[in-house]
Amino acid sequence: MAQSLAKNIIHLIYSTKNRTPCLGPECREKLYDYQAGIFDQWESPAILIGGVADHVHTLFVLSKNHRLTRIVEEVKKGSSKWLKTLDRSLASFHWQNGYGAFSVSQSNVVQVRRYIEAQQEHHRKVSFQEEFRVFLKRHGIEYDERYVWD
Repeated sequence: MAQSLAKNIIHLIYSTKNRTPCLGPECREKLYDYQAGIFDQWESPAILIGGVADHVHTLFVLSKNHRLTRIVEEVKKGSSKWLKTLDRSLASFHWQNGYGAFSVSQSNVVQVRRYIEAQQEHHRKVSFQEEFRVFLKRHGIEYDERYVWD
């Protein structure tokens, strides 16, 4: 085959350091726009970015030219630096060290979009930790509870 073709859709989840609920509604909208720009720079267009005060969900198409770890690093690093300039209350802002990245089939994109859009409602009943454990179990990822949170 003369051409390399790929479409890898990723559901990326990560939280603020220690799950500090510091991302207000107005801040989140600006943050998602800023992060979408970073995803675009890395040839990995965001389909949807959403979340709540302590974590972010991103559905995006992973570039065939860049590693997932590099894209996540650039999005978190760039948006962290930007958030610190947005408001004095965010001057010491940090994202958690880790993240969860889960593959999504094209046939499930609509379902994942709905899930991300419903984050406010969802987190009235379920904590970030409970939600993340469900994702790890659903995707068959073994983990040590001692090292998942920071």
